[in-house]
Amino acid sequence: MNRQRLVVGISGASGFIYGVRLLQLLAELNIESHLIVSRAALLTMAHETDYKLADVTALASHYHRADDVAAGIASGSFRCLGMVVAPCSMRTLAEIATGTSSGLIGRAADVTLKERRTLVLMARETPLTLAHLRNMTAVTEMGGIIAPPVPAFYARPENLAQMVDHSLGRVLDLFGLDAGVATRWQEHQKPCGSELARECDGSVAITAK
Repeated sequence: MNRQRLVVGISGASGFIYGVRLLQLLAELNIESHLIVSRAALLTMAHETDYKLADVTALASHYHRADDVAAGIASGSFRCLGMVVAPCSMRTLAEIATGTSSGLIGRAADVTLKERRTLVLMARETPLTLAHLRNMTAVTEMGGIIAPPVPAFYARPENLAQMVDHSLGRVLDLFGLDAGVATRWQEHQKPCGSELARECDGSVAITAK
């Protein structure tokens, strides 16, 4: 294997752009990407973006149909860094947690777990039911990582693109990959001085603007 490889699943949760942008970042890092797009994700794509499936598959190194459970990435012999599901719907989460998926996203995730590779699920739902939380616990106990795309406001994002990039940058950190899009805490900020510390101890009211 000459290039590092990563499997990318896009499921039907809101946030189709996470998968698209992840493919772009992987290309910039010269990482070979293997893409799976669920049927539900195609509906989300149509609602949330102006992309066509051909536009998205063109960003990936390889595209696999969601029903192609005989694809190479469905085998433990397929060597890769791991897998990201971006975004991850609660249905996809449940299938991974119980190992009952009949589609390629679930099968590839199951393979990632059994081979002890890194599996990251960018779970997109709120509020969470007890079923959601139990499924997240099950995946975590199996070695997976639940990484909801939560914005970091200390980075002072100016637009949605920066918020998306930061979340994906933190996900890529989990694979030891640095896309240069995540703002690191205090790397670009002045440390809190004594004056600011006094303001933050509750003695001075701070009003959000």
